[in-house]
Amino acid sequence: MQIARFSHDEKIRFGVIDEGEVVVLAGDPLFSGFDTTGERIPVSEVTLLAPVIPRSKVVCVGKNYRDHAAEMGGEAPAEPLLFLKPNTSVIGPGDVIVRPRQSERTDFEGELAVVMGRVTKDVSVDDALGRVFGYTVANDVTARDLQRSDGQWARAKGFDTFCPLGPVIETEFDLTGGARIVSRVNGEVRQDGPLSDMVHSVAEIIAYASAAFTLLPGDVILTGTPAGVGPFEAGDTVEVEIGGIGVLRNTARNA
Repeated sequence: MQIARFSHDEKIRFGVIDEGEVVVLAGDPLFSGFDTTGERIPVSEVTLLAPVIPRSKVVCVGKNYRDHAAEMGGEAPAEPLLFLKPNTSVIGPGDVIVRPRQSERTDFEGELAVVMGRVTKDVSVDDALGRVFGYTVANDVTARDLQRSDGQWARAKGFDTFCPLGPVIETEFDLTGGARIVSRVNGEVRQDGPLSDMVHSVAEIIAYASAAFTLLPGDVILTGTPAGVGPFEAGDTVEVEIGGIGVLRNTARNA
């Protein structure tokens, strides 16, 4: 099931994508279930928004693909390397990524994103996936020069617009189905790696993160990026695609 958050007639609503239409839901399905209003709207007539705005945090995992860790000059860590993005960094499909004036190099990082569905603390690996609401596509935008100069990642990863999410949440995504992350800049493929190359699995990441802090419904976890990350400039179009979920597309401009 593909869940959309969208605007139509100056209202923000939720719905289920069904054969080119949005079946409108009565409320946010994370908290209100899947009751419908009976209304159907063509997808072409709505504006898709970020499918979720995290209530508290975006949890991210660094260097979770060995080839990416190598291209960054290191090895994949033995345990998940966690950092946070503020929820103010979240934007949706079609929104503009703003390259901050403080940075001279802004990079894309295509990733699978996990949307939590239940309050989760100290969950086991075996039970972790049962706490997931669904999956979407993310771009972990990074001010690479600031990441290197600051010595920690909060500013470099946390600027407004640095966490595009979308286009939908897929509630039945198959983690074992051979899906790949493909990132493009102006149509040119820059990243192409299978989700199976993750060092730490989605279940392991959830369990590890929940041992540190409580995960709330709507919290998002970014699971790492394969090799091929690189810069984009003002005017560029950046796409991240994961088969079975969709294509997240954003343009960029300078602040």
